[in-house]
Amino acid sequence: MGGEDFDQRLTEHFVKTFKKKTGKDISSDPRSMQKLKGEVEKAKRDLSNVHQTKISIENLMDGEDFSETITRARFEELCNDLFKKTIQPVQQVLDDSGMKKTDI
Repeated sequence: MGGEDFDQRLTEHFVKTFKKKTGKDISSDPRSMQKLKGEVEKAKRDLSNVHQTKISIENLMDGEDFSETITRARFEELCNDLFKKTIQPVQQVLDDSGMKKTDI
């Protein structure tokens, strides 16, 4: 598991949002998906420092612009299961090193 898993989850969310707004499915358009993935990666990084961020892409597909805000809380909700999957490996590293969470 890595950052790409979180990017993918957020990308899927925005693909669904775009389809709901426009009726168009960008998942089969490589150029549109590349644009979206680039913006998603930036948004994910931004959410480390701010409570919300906005994705804006001109002409995402067939002349349709896309603009959507995502909050950190929504991102965490979308990725909750991924976050939970990281707990056991982190705990194992702590156990192997003889450290406690409070030592970090």
